Amino acid sequence: MFERFTQGARAVVEGAVAYAESREAPAVTDEHLVLALLDAEGTKGSFVLHALGMERQRDTVERELAEARRRGGVSDADARALAGLGVDVDAIVARAEEEHGEGALAGTARRARRRLTGHRPFTPEAKDVLEKSLRAALGRGDRSIGDEHLLLALTARPGVPRDVLAGHGLSHDAVVRVLG
Repeated sequence: MFERFTQGARAVVEGAVAYAESREAPAVTDEHLVLALLDAEGTKGSFVLHALGMERQRDTVERELAEARRRGGVSDADARALAGLGVDVDAIVARAEEEHGEGALAGTARRARRRLTGHRPFTPEAKDVLEKSLRAALGRGDRSIGDEHLLLALTARPGVPRDVLAGHGLSHDAVVRVLG
């Protein structure tokens, strides 16, 4: 499948791997793909991000992704919804961290293990994004997979990255509208 990736899409995947390595993460996640996409320049994906005002949101998105990871995958929107039901997510996280240490709910250490080759594997969520990007390209009649297809996939699949991006106006519908 990677032979179908454009230079821009390959740069995003390589950037995601670099993020995982710099953070000593055991695996490349869909969050790393988001961060690498936000760093892209001169691509269709970066055009979409710029058109939707994301160029000034990178640091905020990164903080929100890290906070959701710390809360065990609960996004800000989910936390607000739970608060409406009387569930204090921050209190639960604080209690878990008090008992088991900082980042106890992040769960990344047990979800993926580095292979003996030294390469970081992709989490099932990140693999799903890559597979959905192929479907997005095929659905649009494109011969190659660009970073815009990665963006379409990230905004289409349920999860924290989609919720965080949507909170900044970067919904799947908005991406489709900008791409035309």
